[in-house]
Amino acid sequence: MESNQIIELFYFFEDSFIGEYIRGSTWLFPVIESFHLIGLAVLGGSVVIGDFRLMGFILKKEKIGYVIKQTRVWFKFGFFILVSTGIPLFLSEAVKCFYSRAFWIKMICLVIGIAFTFLVRNPLVLKGYDGKLIPLLGFSSFFIWTVVAASGRWIGFS
Repeated sequence: MESNQIIELFYFFEDSFIGEYIRGSTWLFPVIESFHLIGLAVLGGSVVIGDFRLMGFILKKEKIGYVIKQTRVWFKFGFFILVSTGIPLFLSEAVKCFYSRAFWIKMICLVIGIAFTFLVRNPLVLKGYDGKLIPLLGFSSFFIWTVVAASGRWIGFS
């Protein structure tokens, strides 16, 4: 797909009923954004607890697998909230997002974070892997999700 086709697609998204409705409302964007931030807090809290346990900073008496199992539900719930609120937020300012480097960094790191969490970190930990790489898994995951959150925040400034 050429960049002209991509920008046309982003204009199409922004001109959608949802995009126009949110842009035309004084209060709808901030309300959706508030729920988006709640989703970030839930997902972020689960990431911090799980990754800090992997790094050995907290909950040292709890088994790593147990902590990951307990935080996994909250991670999925937070992710659901983020996606279900992120889509309408995107639709309301899709063209701005197209030109925002922070948006593209967030989207790339979001895909990396989801893949890393569900294909690397969780499977290794839940299968009982207990090597010296566990703290590195925690640090890597924490770093990826920090970039997602920071670049998401930076979208508002770009």
